[in-house]
Amino acid sequence: MAEAGPDALSVREVQQLVRRKDELEAQIKACFAVLEGQKGVGMNEPLVDAEGYPRADVDVYQVRAARHNIICLQNDHKALMLQVEKALHQLHAREKEKQAKDEAEAQAEAMIQNQSLPQPFARVNAVTPGSPASISGLQVDDEIIEFGSVDTHNFQTLQNIATVVQHSEGKPLSVTVIRGGKKLHLGLTPKHWAGKGLLGCNILPLQR
Repeated sequence: MAEAGPDALSVREVQQLVRRKDELEAQIKACFAVLEGQKGVGMNEPLVDAEGYPRADVDVYQVRAARHNIICLQNDHKALMLQVEKALHQLHAREKEKQAKDEAEAQAEAMIQNQSLPQPFARVNAVTPGSPASISGLQVDDEIIEFGSVDTHNFQTLQNIATVVQHSEGKPLSVTVIRGGKKLHLGLTPKHWAGKGLLGCNILPLQR
């Protein structure tokens, strides 16, 4: 993975290089305009007449100065473009490295979180609106890791939950679930309501 060396440029410095490039291009354009104003002589038109004397129809000194400036400016422009290209490559490599590092950290954090979460023993596959389960905040697909005194270690069958519910009618139960990879604590009070049972939800055991 590319590392930013001590000579790596910042975004601001790259922007300054780009501004300098624009300035050079403007100067080159101005010099070519000078040549255009001198009878349209380019970079290679002869500046002497057929007899070898300096041409009288153009300002020979101005044309030579403009040509010299164009050559120097074009050389500077070429060198600057190499600098810009190298700097942009460094910035891209640094951004790519930062992105890869952020992704690796996020994956590591997710792995640690998953490793620290207890194994669920049951899953909620139905919740009736208005029921005690619904009022507590229980949702479909919540994975249960604690239901009152029942947890991953002592759970055997759904009868364990049923027993806890029967003995906790009218009393708040602590229920812990995994939802979206995160652990949530809910307070559920089993009680009679308009529907069937004391909870108003359906729970399925998970294969272990």
